[in-house]
Amino acid sequence: MDAQSSSKGVDGRADNTNGSSTTTPTPKVQQPKPQALPHRSGPSSILVSTRQKGNPILNHIKLLPWEYADIPADYVVGLTTCALFLSLKYHRLHPEYIYSRVRLLAGKYNLRIVLVMVDIPNHEDILKELSKTSIINNLTLILCWSAPEAAHYLELFKSSEHAQPTAIRTQQAQSYKDSLNEFVTTPRSINKTDVTSLISSFGTLQNAINAHPEQLASIPGWGQRKVQQWYNAVREDFRVETAKKSDRSQKHHVSAVDEDEAVLRAVLEESRVSAAEEAARRPPPQEPEEMSEGIMAALARLRDDGG
Repeated sequence: MDAQSSSKGVDGRADNTNGSSTTTPTPKVQQPKPQALPHRSGPSSILVSTRQKGNPILNHIKLLPWEYADIPADYVVGLTTCALFLSLKYHRLHPEYIYSRVRLLAGKYNLRIVLVMVDIPNHEDILKELSKTSIINNLTLILCWSAPEAAHYLELFKSSEHAQPTAIRTQQAQSYKDSLNEFVTTPRSINKTDVTSLISSFGTLQNAINAHPEQLASIPGWGQRKVQQWYNAVREDFRVETAKKSDRSQKHHVSAVDEDEAVLRAVLEESRVSAAEEAARRPPPQEPEEMSEGIMAALARLRDDGG
């Protein structure tokens, strides 16, 4: 009892100097949580094959850095994007070149571009052949007519390497105000300032739609043209223009048919007239002359004598 009482303090807790290791629980080892490694991005410069030394395109790549590298493609503009350069003038002399270069890629890239320099006048048939080759070999055919244009395409693909699909997606309105601005500014002459003036003058969109031209003309900054465009935009039926177009197309079709029939009738009439004129120019057929009675009697005597 004495030993136990001596080992406790005033408040009844165990003395920290004696047996602290036995009474205090050992804390558990905290394992670090695994962290996702950052995505390994590709090089920030355009990789250029040594085959492209002397290509004038390189003189026009100025917005992004580029460097030579040992790559199977001519240009690498992303982790999974490459480009092959092809001059139609060279392709006309060596048509097998592009096929050998495509085989060297061996499916290493997801987006495989064939950057075609159109430098010959008669290129339609060659481009048709290259289009078929692109479809079969999963290639993307891009045409350019100058070295600066080709360099711009390479810079554009490289700068868009990490762009999200939302970069080219139309931004939709997130609030009522944005939707209102988008709706009211559909006529070209009406801007966002006019939207504020319109709503402040009439209070609601319904009142603004039902307003008469005289009322709209009292809005500050609204002239006759702007009033007329807004009034027509909210009054015209959506199907009126389509019906007009269909009526015009039908009338045009009917008129075209009538014109064709008229031309056909004119041709037939002209052929009849020409046939009649040709028949009139021909000499009348000569009828066989009838034998005289003397000749017939002589022939009869000859038959009698011969008999």
